[in-house]
Amino acid sequence: MKNIKFNRGLLGTLAALVIGPIAVQAAHACTRAVYIGPQDTIITVRSMDWFADIGTNLWAFPRGLQRDGAAGAKTIRWTSKYGSVVAAGFDAGTADGMNEKGLVANLLYLTESEYVKATNADKRLPLSISAWAQYVLDNYATVAEAVEDLRKEPFYVVPTMTPDGKPGQLHLSISDSTGDSAIFQYIGGKLNIHHGRQFQVMTNSPIYDQQLALNEYWKEIGGTTMLPGTNRAADRFVRASFYIKAIPQTANNTEAVASAFSVIRNVSVPLGFSTPGQPNISSTIWRTVADQKNKRYFFESARSPNVFWVNLTDLDFAAGKPTKKLTLTNGTTFAGNTAGQFQPAEPFKFLPAEVK
Repeated sequence: MKNIKFNRGLLGTLAALVIGPIAVQAAHACTRAVYIGPQDTIITVRSMDWFADIGTNLWAFPRGLQRDGAAGAKTIRWTSKYGSVVAAGFDAGTADGMNEKGLVANLLYLTESEYVKATNADKRLPLSISAWAQYVLDNYATVAEAVEDLRKEPFYVVPTMTPDGKPGQLHLSISDSTGDSAIFQYIGGKLNIHHGRQFQVMTNSPIYDQQLALNEYWKEIGGTTMLPGTNRAADRFVRASFYIKAIPQTANNTEAVASAFSVIRNVSVPLGFSTPGQPNISSTIWRTVADQKNKRYFFESARSPNVFWVNLTDLDFAAGKPTKKLTLTNGTTFAGNTAGQFQPAEPFKFLPAEVK
């Protein structure tokens, strides 16, 4: 048996973060990870975990759409530079997606989020949290470009209740076709950004700095010796961090996508599972796999027998082309490349946020 040596400092961190504030760990259980393989094989995976169906449909948005941030009369406004395919929540906000340049955005729950308390003198413009991911997909081709601009804070995010009555407390991860990543969190009313290829994994609570500390503890143990196995965010962070690096790194697209799928399935929560007294420990209702090299967006519902995908290269994102929708909420089962099955539709309206 392998002799495991425990670092006392890391044990102290573990005790403080895991044994202590158990209630903090009761967060909506989404997970995101980035697979970095040879020959520019970059794949971002995520799970969407929620206590109920969020009425997800897929949308294809062209370039040139006139947008506003749904946060009052002074909200930020923009014109989309890039086309994108997104998974919407309640047809009221972008939860996940990839644009035509291979930039991926994922919104996950973060209980500890504390957003900006703006004053009348604030020069930043408000943006509803429902439009946060879409703003990034519409405006940037790379993570570096996004980070450079968003550090200047042209807007501040305004939270709002979800259509099913839960606080909209979220953080944002982005990745691009080079494997670069960034994590955006509002902590204590300020925007925190972690930028670099090393930030491959994001889950939920605790805040990102503390998750990184927890992961350092488990690195000393070694993933082949023991891994934490619960559905809590810190445990999923550790498992995803270990497996996304431990699986074979290959340029074979079929093998790479299959391996990436296996990681996100490993950190998913069984359908129907709930924790008594903690309704926000939730089942995985769908998963996405974004192949950023080949511009292919896979979607897997927990209630569907099939995985299907969208080849973004088969969609026409030219300005003036219609927005299109692939309706999943009517029970239709899809398989294979569904790019040709999107139908013209009016763009959904972002869930508005109240600016106080």
